[in-house]
Amino acid sequence: MDPELAAEASLRAPNGAPYDRFVASYRARMGYRAEPLRPPAVTDVEGAIDIHCHAHEGQQDALAVAQLASASGMGGLLFKSIRGRDRTDVVGPAGVVREVARDLADWSDATGVPPTRLWSGWITSFTGGLSMTDACRANLDDGVSAVWMPVFRSANTLSKVGGPPAWWGETGEWSAPLPWEKALAVGQYTLDGRGRLKPVYREVFRMVADAGVMVSFAHGTHDEIFAMADAVRDLGITRAVVDHPFSPFIDLSVPQLRELAAAGVYLNFTYDEISPLLGVDPARMCAAIREIGTGQVTLSSDAGEPLFPNTVEAMRLIRAHMRAFGLTDDEVHQVSVVNPGRLLGV
Repeated sequence: MDPELAAEASLRAPNGAPYDRFVASYRARMGYRAEPLRPPAVTDVEGAIDIHCHAHEGQQDALAVAQLASASGMGGLLFKSIRGRDRTDVVGPAGVVREVARDLADWSDATGVPPTRLWSGWITSFTGGLSMTDACRANLDDGVSAVWMPVFRSANTLSKVGGPPAWWGETGEWSAPLPWEKALAVGQYTLDGRGRLKPVYREVFRMVADAGVMVSFAHGTHDEIFAMADAVRDLGITRAVVDHPFSPFIDLSVPQLRELAAAGVYLNFTYDEISPLLGVDPARMCAAIREIGTGQVTLSSDAGEPLFPNTVEAMRLIRAHMRAFGLTDDEVHQVSVVNPGRLLGV
């Protein structure tokens, strides 16, 4: 056998599929060089803005990660979710983030480290007993900088990974993925019977347009995502985002991503996607970004769970992976500093 063919055959799985990811990854890791790591300091995140940061119950502490982001020179953190930090006099994510910002300012005064910027987001599932439109208005008035459509309570999520049965009035541990009809009955779905945004979600998009804040399509189905893109176009929204487009929740093709980018929607790739939990090939992600172009692309962490690195390290990792697999320094700067800043009005 030809030596080159023999070498390739040795890199094949039992089913005959070549280990393309193994080969590409090994070349990338051997060829990539960056500033030496000096833990616990985190480098190579200067100016980066994470538009998808988590800090709710059981996750990373919001103040601690804000301090690390500040010490690392990050441009800012947008908290998609954040716990109440045991406060009963603060309601809503904007109020909690203001508390964190005040504590961060005190720490900054004591240490001399300039504080990073902090923003808050609101998820439409959390209405606090109000109607969705009243809750949206209250949170926008309170200062949130982003609104997310349904996430873990969406019908799409429940149909793919299930959820706690208590959410729909049953007992038991985490359920198996729900049949679509049941997911529709107990979950949240943004479209009506004609495939158009339901009036309540259309009104939320209108309020987002009036406020000029960011809106994420969250865990929508393909039909939902493209209906939301139509609303973005119709209402002149310029700060719309599809989160983790290669995750199993979203799973968009490159042609679909190109169509959304052409409509002015940003494509927010996340560390979550390339983490061991989801396992998206970073070479595939980088190739998609290069094919789509960096004008409507962002990088973020989607980190917070203890199974992930903290947000600051996750931002270092996704920036490093994209650089190792082919993005230039200027392109990494655009997708992790410039474009996220546009979405938050920086």
